[in-house]
Amino acid sequence: MRGFEIVSVAELKKYKLDSKSVKTPKRGTKNSAGYDFYIPLDISLKPNSKVIIPTGIKAYMESDEVLLLVIRSSLGIKYGIRLLNQVGVIDSDYYNNPENEGHILIGVENTSNEEISFKTGDRLAQGIFMKYLISDQEKEPKVSRLGGIGSTF
Repeated sequence: MRGFEIVSVAELKKYKLDSKSVKTPKRGTKNSAGYDFYIPLDISLKPNSKVIIPTGIKAYMESDEVLLLVIRSSLGIKYGIRLLNQVGVIDSDYYNNPENEGHILIGVENTSNEEISFKTGDRLAQGIFMKYLISDQEKEPKVSRLGGIGSTF
């Protein structure tokens, strides 16, 4: 089981988001690997600037799965937009964490010399669910995630 949900009204309010502007990620074609993430508010990015964009979305998945976030190819190639962390890694235990419910925030940077504007509903990134493997020599961690973005525990 894996999928997407809209975060709570309280979490949306933290970022001044309206639930009507939040769209659940969807695949564009039947053979698309990635689920398109939509921007829930108008944003302008000045040249060489950075911003964290709240999506209003959280993702649930099996314990041996991860959601990888990558920038849409057209934004990177045509407009110089890239993810601040290059590839976002959303672990299964990020879902419903106590700090932010697993709210997926996407950090982007405009590396071009021109201002780029995004409108509500524009596609920004793609999320790809993947299985992953564990090393045979691993000692299983005993710590559970408590924090939100950028926090393992």
